[in-house]
Amino acid sequence: MTSFIIEGGRPLRGAIRPIGNKNAALPMLAACLLTDEPIILHNLPRIGDVHTMMSILGEMGVDIQEQANVVTLCARSLRTASPDPALFSQIRGSLTMMGPLLARFGHFQVKTSAGGDDIGRRRIDTHLQVLTTLGAVLEHNGKFELRAQGRLRGRDILLDEASVTATENGIMAAALAQGVTICATRPASRTCRICATCWSKWAVRSTASAAMCSRCMA
Repeated sequence: MTSFIIEGGRPLRGAIRPIGNKNAALPMLAACLLTDEPIILHNLPRIGDVHTMMSILGEMGVDIQEQANVVTLCARSLRTASPDPALFSQIRGSLTMMGPLLARFGHFQVKTSAGGDDIGRRRIDTHLQVLTTLGAVLEHNGKFELRAQGRLRGRDILLDEASVTATENGIMAAALAQGVTICATRPASRTCRICATCWSKWAVRSTASAAMCSRCMA
């Protein structure tokens, strides 16, 4: 097992630039699916989960241009709303694609479950609660599938648990929904606030979306 051996008693000097937050990077990558315009992300962490998420998006038809830690994504020519099941099952963050795909294309389908760290029970009921409240219909046909008849509609949603990724999915789905969405009992997560700030700016500029009118309430 890899270990760190730290010997103290010495003053620390110097400066570093921390890499971006993985838990913010994954939903921000997924958010490129909300629009047909290019999205540019800076200081993206170059780690396994981020590479896997980018591979999933690339397989779906997202154009990805990389230069050092800057990545430009454009989902103008998306080929499918069904991510590759082998890649999808590798990371928990892949769940954040459900909201934007459902909101923009009215459809999400996959033949596997999301992966991630084995840290006990990790249900997705809250994700489904949020998306079905906004108008999605869950179908079980030998696969996991969500469909929307027309545009999603804003609703008041009381989350059954304080789930960060379910809140992120809800915000992204609400960004293209008609009306106002209020998500209550949201988690006290700085990641949610960072992502919501970025998504609201993107939505204002996007020709593929209406003005963002989702709100999170403690």
